[in-house]
Amino acid sequence: MLAVIDKNECTGCGACVDEKECPTNSLSMGTEYSVVDKTTCTGCGACVDVCPTAAISIHKAT
Repeated sequence: MLAVIDKNECTGCGACVDEKECPTNSLSMGTEYSVVDKTTCTGCGACVDVCPTAAISIHKAT
């Protein structure tokens, strides 16, 4: 499982990056929106719960 950012919905607020519940610190701020490190994300969903625009969802890793 993997967190996926909807670039059309992400406002770049940083709430997911600031989320201290992410056990792998897999989120960072890009130039306009949040970015997920696909090599470390476990799809735990902590970032989904804090996103105010519902721009993050969990998908099966491909």
